[in-house]
Amino acid sequence: MQRHRTEPRPGWQQTVEEQGLIYPLTRHPDGSLRPYWDESAYYSFTLPEVEALEGVVEELHRLCLEAAAHIVAEDRFADLGITDPSVAAAVAGSWRRRAEQPSLYARFDLRYDGTGPAKLLEYNADTPTSLVEAASPQWFWMEERFPGADQWNSLHERLVAAWRSQARLLPPGHPVHFAHSHDDELGEDQMTVVYLMETARQAGLDTRSLAVEDIGWDSLAGRFVDRQCRFLRTVFKLYPWEWLVSDAFGAHALRTADLGGGTGSTLWIEPAWKMLLSNKALLAVLWELNPGHPNLLPAYLDGPRGLARWAAKPLLGREGAGVLLHDGTGPAPVPDPAVRHCWQELAPLPDFDGNRTVLGAWVVEDEPAGLGIRESAGPVTDEYARFLPHVIL
Repeated sequence: MQRHRTEPRPGWQQTVEEQGLIYPLTRHPDGSLRPYWDESAYYSFTLPEVEALEGVVEELHRLCLEAAAHIVAEDRFADLGITDPSVAAAVAGSWRRRAEQPSLYARFDLRYDGTGPAKLLEYNADTPTSLVEAASPQWFWMEERFPGADQWNSLHERLVAAWRSQARLLPPGHPVHFAHSHDDELGEDQMTVVYLMETARQAGLDTRSLAVEDIGWDSLAGRFVDRQCRFLRTVFKLYPWEWLVSDAFGAHALRTADLGGGTGSTLWIEPAWKMLLSNKALLAVLWELNPGHPNLLPAYLDGPRGLARWAAKPLLGREGAGVLLHDGTGPAPVPDPAVRHCWQELAPLPDFDGNRTVLGAWVVEDEPAGLGIRESAGPVTDEYARFLPHVIL
């Protein structure tokens, strides 16, 4: 794994926008616009490195599914902050029926510098983003800059194949609705939803676009509808389950999903059982079940225990929000006692020319599918991170 400087292509911004990346620039707190898609540098890997990383992703995904099964079997929902018995029962029921419920994709965030085993930082299994840039613009960048080279990137083909294989699980005769929120100011979620809708369309599915805010509940018919009162049988949502279950319609979403295709049921993608994997408590359960595993970091739910250096991560959060780091020097920061945390051994992100790098390894239908790389100036990958392409040389 190496970082290389290079000159951006002339007209790169227009190029990546035409390839689906609608926000190639990020507005920083000082008001300046700086590249989010950053092709002033790229990363290279050897084929054996990528094959080894694929093996790590397969192993981690298997361990995560085993941990999810353990949480359900041992009724450990309280460790995830799920204290409502009805929500716990619905998630457990969704897990037991997972063979009937489509699960499309997820992303592992890994700490890796090319010299040792990759370490799991977290699993984004419910609403992962940075998909479009990983699937499309970086592939075309490679074809233009390195003709004949390769890339760890079968995302598009695997997504289309996943929709095609899971079409049998979808309610027949009804379109698949793709929902995002109007509150998405950057357009990141909308961009991801539009791209996934296109992969479903290429798989032959009938698709519709929909805002989460335009989903309503028909109390007389007992079903979810759009603004024209049309029944919503299948909804892909880029809207976290932990938000959905706390909304006014949350109980209806869980109940209709539990009907399993019956009258009034709505099939939600991703399914409710993804709440087992999209929670940072999973990191502590993984370590408890697999202590010493080379691809895991020690993690606990009741405090840092004997960790000299640690990262305190809110159980639910995105873009590094609320993460506290303690490097073993000076007074340790005190996490908000009103927020549940997971304490994970601190594994500082590798530093490449002053840039902190994290690997986002994608899974589609339980199979490794591609890689996206983000860089940040600070120790936590946040909303100001940059996306850089990669190539296998």
